[in-house]
Amino acid sequence: MVALAVTHETTYRYRNPVSLGRHRLMLRPRETQDLRLISFAVDVTPSATITWAHDVAGNSVATADIATAGNLLQIKSEAVLELSAPVWPVFDIAASAASYPFLYSDDDWTDLGALARPQYSDPYNRLLVWVEGFVMQRPTDTLSLLKDVSNGVSAQVAYQSREVEGTQGPLDTLDRGWGSCRDFAVLFAEAARTLGFGARLVSGYLYDPSDNLTGSEGAGSTHAWVEVFVPGAGWIAFDPTNRAVGSGNLIAVAVGRRIGQVAPVTGNFHGTNTDLIEMNVQVTVRAE
Repeated sequence: MVALAVTHETTYRYRNPVSLGRHRLMLRPRETQDLRLISFAVDVTPSATITWAHDVAGNSVATADIATAGNLLQIKSEAVLELSAPVWPVFDIAASAASYPFLYSDDDWTDLGALARPQYSDPYNRLLVWVEGFVMQRPTDTLSLLKDVSNGVSAQVAYQSREVEGTQGPLDTLDRGWGSCRDFAVLFAEAARTLGFGARLVSGYLYDPSDNLTGSEGAGSTHAWVEVFVPGAGWIAFDPTNRAVGSGNLIAVAVGRRIGQVAPVTGNFHGTNTDLIEMNVQVTVRAE
């Protein structure tokens, strides 16, 4: 177990005073059996009225209503938590799901819903052909197959940090041969869904004490990965960017069907398209 302090600061600077609209904040880490949240606070400048709710996926969502116009918007969150996920996890997969292909129970299939269906158009089944290349035989070991697909993403696609907003589609990532951690996550999730697995995108932070993991360089080190639902084991974390399985280095904040649903900060301002000068993100994850 390790005690960690996470600071996440997002700053917007404007050329002229602007009226700031409502902002949606997904910054509070998700508590699980492997992650215990000790304290959490969020501060907004200019001052804002903040209300909290849970979305359909159980994420904690803060809504910030900002009444004062200004040249600066700063959103800062600070969390202290304990992370106890094992580095080398053992998953208690149900016997019925140990080999792929398998069938989810009727209840699981109904509840997974859109999480088990591809979300991107693929009229020529290009992604299906790509992911079928990892299925050596049927039946095959379920966990080994998922590991192979996850590792195959980083083996065939080069990592490239990308500061601009938005995410590439899975076929775009394959065609270009490069992508960021969120592009890797989208590709792996869509590949898993193409094979019939339930998968969800995860946003959060990467704890990198050895400073050798991909996706944590620089100050703005938010991270993205995928969780796949396997009966018995439940939601298993796969980080295709680092060819890792399990949550040993991962601090989950939000989960969703689409990567756009788990963005840390979203909102708007009333002004011209030249008013925004810069947006800067600073993230630190350190051992307490």
